Amino acid sequence: MELTPQLEAFVFHFGEMGSRWGFNRTVGQMYALMVISPEPLNANQISEALSVSRGNVSMGIKELQSWQLIQQHHIPGDRKEYFSPKGSIWEMASTVFEERRKREVDPTLQLLRGALDTPPKDAAESYAQERMQEIHDLLESVTEWAGELQQMDPEKLRTLMRLGAGVTKVLSLKEQLLGKGDKS
Repeated sequence: MELTPQLEAFVFHFGEMGSRWGFNRTVGQMYALMVISPEPLNANQISEALSVSRGNVSMGIKELQSWQLIQQHHIPGDRKEYFSPKGSIWEMASTVFEERRKREVDPTLQLLRGALDTPPKDAAESYAQERMQEIHDLLESVTEWAGELQQMDPEKLRTLMRLGAGVTKVLSLKEQLLGKGDKS
């Protein structure tokens, strides 16, 4: 696949974003290339388009498969394996979030639960546990909320996202009304 300067900029930027999402730059670039390709790509095509080694592509494909972001295709009469993104862009975002939750948030919650199960030895530990409890509760709330969002169909989720600032205004208005009601 030949990349125009515009597509190359997207692929390289996506690689940088991938490094922030939990996988390396090349893996992010590989995924971006597959996302913008109208046809599934084989490892040689990916290697050539990105000017990376075939071995690096092979490792990247394994990483993307472990994240459940790509699917494998076979073309009749061709022994090569071809790859394309698995699902829609919304499903990709949901998958990345879910995998990050499993790899980062769940172990943190487990560590916090273990620390909170141990009685504090002194005031300093008691204070530390109070702070860890706050972190635990926040992560639990965010995880629960994100899980609910993941269950929504993409159109409802888009609608919810479009409400954004409107929801904040409604909550502010509610606080003003309730605040005025309490003062009377």
